[in-house]
Amino acid sequence: MSEKHVSSGQTCDSKKGCSSKNASGMAHNIQDLMIQNSLEKIKHKLMIMSGKGGVGKSSIAANLAVALSQRDLKVGLMDVDLHGPSIAGIMGLSGLLDVVDRKFAEPKRFSENLKVVSMASLMQDENQAIIWRGPAKSGAIRQFISDIKWDELDYLVIDAPPGTGDEPLTVAQTIPDAKAIVVTTPQEISLADVRKSINFCRHVDMEILGIIENMGTFTCPHCGEPVDLFKKEGGKPTAAFMSVPFLGSIPFYQNMVKACDEGKPVMSCKGDSAFHKAFEEIVDKVIQMTNRPENVNHENA
Repeated sequence: MSEKHVSSGQTCDSKKGCSSKNASGMAHNIQDLMIQNSLEKIKHKLMIMSGKGGVGKSSIAANLAVALSQRDLKVGLMDVDLHGPSIAGIMGLSGLLDVVDRKFAEPKRFSENLKVVSMASLMQDENQAIIWRGPAKSGAIRQFISDIKWDELDYLVIDAPPGTGDEPLTVAQTIPDAKAIVVTTPQEISLADVRKSINFCRHVDMEILGIIENMGTFTCPHCGEPVDLFKKEGGKPTAAFMSVPFLGSIPFYQNMVKACDEGKPVMSCKGDSAFHKAFEEIVDKVIQMTNRPENVNHENA
């Protein structure tokens, strides 16, 4: 069998093998162009991440997307927690995605200003286990960006799985201008993992928008006394120690679990609770920080 040289300088033992590699490379290049085209329509990309599970990262991502959309902003919410997607349930969405223009998937519509994509919307069986290695997960996330008809967005909120594995790394590599928001609870075991998340962001050169402390001090509805379930004010000193902005502390809210189970994010209903007030202040900061002159100039460059 004759040896055939290819443009990269490598050799290939068969025409079939060379054709397969070339086709794969062309497909990857086409997807790169589709990703670039999709991202150009999105002004701000926010990756919501945490060092460990159980800190309320997905509920923060869902409520942040809802709250931003209520400011008359066009928002997308993308769940890249491929093994344990929870966004569809939190948002009360079900069923598979519809295909438009014969090649793009249409995100699920939560409201006029908010569209959602989750791995759960791509599976026939919601109880199906996703048993994938790194390359498959990276490929799925790239498809979420390239093959989804996002249209023009002010914000894309990305719910990443806990830790610093394949999914956050793929987002960082595929969306180089994404900014990270790290969610924690006040106890030290969570804060230790937050410091790892911050170092991950610095290693991949991802800007950190700030830290949100979830499940902070709340007022007992019976006696009126403050209650600290997970210690007190751990997020703020950690942010100062790591030299990153502190976006705010959200008090523990008794209705959060009920709201998530019913598919109605807390921020989808107006309220004057301490949770609502704290969350709106964080949304104000996010909008202000993402629209700073240096960010605007960078995007328009």
